[in-house]
Amino acid sequence: MALASLAAALGTLAAPRDARASTSSAELVQQARAHERAKEDDLATRRYNEAIQLDPGDGDAYLGLGALRLRMGDARESERVFTVALARIPTLRAAMGGRARARWAMGMRETAEREMQDYATTSDGDVAALRELAAWYGEDGYAPAQLAAWRMMQSIASQRSDGALAREARTMVRALQILVGPADPGTSPAAGDATRKLIASVARRGG
Repeated sequence: MALASLAAALGTLAAPRDARASTSSAELVQQARAHERAKEDDLATRRYNEAIQLDPGDGDAYLGLGALRLRMGDARESERVFTVALARIPTLRAAMGGRARARWAMGMRETAEREMQDYATTSDGDVAALRELAAWYGEDGYAPAQLAAWRMMQSIASQRSDGALAREARTMVRALQILVGPADPGTSPAAGDATRKLIASVARRGG
């Protein structure tokens, strides 16, 4: 979809006419976060919108608005915000994780899993995203993929000398290895299955 069409679909991104040009988008984002902490979601939404109107390249504003919309229960609007963010700022990888969460909430489970897997395997060790992805795989009964996600967390824990995460990941990996058995993607990837190959690659990197 063309960027113009996406922007048009996001009617909520139009800032009120009283937004002051003297206020920076960063300041507006800080105000929005303060309103969120005060549970003033409508005001927070307005400030995020103003920040985006003032600076369409402010990634923090998109991430904040998208997450807020999802928390407010409007997953569809959240998904649209993150889609516009990625169209305008392709390097904003966190928006991919945000859109995956929105799509999961919308019931687009397989699409959400693929996108979160893409984000989690290319982000700089986003443990929260990997945890979420592992939980999604568990809900859908994809134990081999769940094992691969925990293996990656085990690798991250080793790199960061994070004892607590290492112990948790080790326990989960052992339990899932027993559950998965010969279907372990780290030892027997199925030829010709692109998704399974990717899972196997993640598993091998996780050690």
